[in-house]
Amino acid sequence: MKIGQVAHDSGVTVDTVRYYERRGVLPTPQRESSGYRRYTSEAADRIRLAKSLQALGFTLDEVVDALRSLDDGDATCANQRWRLEQVLNRIDTRLAHLQQVRENTMTVLEASHTGHCTICANQPVVGGAG
Repeated sequence: MKIGQVAHDSGVTVDTVRYYERRGVLPTPQRESSGYRRYTSEAADRIRLAKSLQALGFTLDEVVDALRSLDDGDATCANQRWRLEQVLNRIDTRLAHLQQVRENTMTVLEASHTGHCTICANQPVVGGAG
């Protein structure tokens, strides 16, 4: 399978296929005598799996590590669960931060209704910059 077909079948660009190859998502493909990459039919499936893991919140490094476990034949639901727990913890941390930002914004908004606009007064907003 040529790179364009892999890209089409997996719903990504040719540049993404090349990037995934460089990053280790895809194994290095065979090369034809002309120099064209020749991918196996599993390449598109692997890209779709990588994209689905990224959609769950995995970083690309985490995707590569998880795929290596699959390739090694060591992956089971039980020994891979920690990956999902790690992603969930990261999401929960982000949500807590966003909730704090929302509360700070609401405080500043409410103050603006009473004529105490910290933005116009050139004052620090509630909660500081962090």
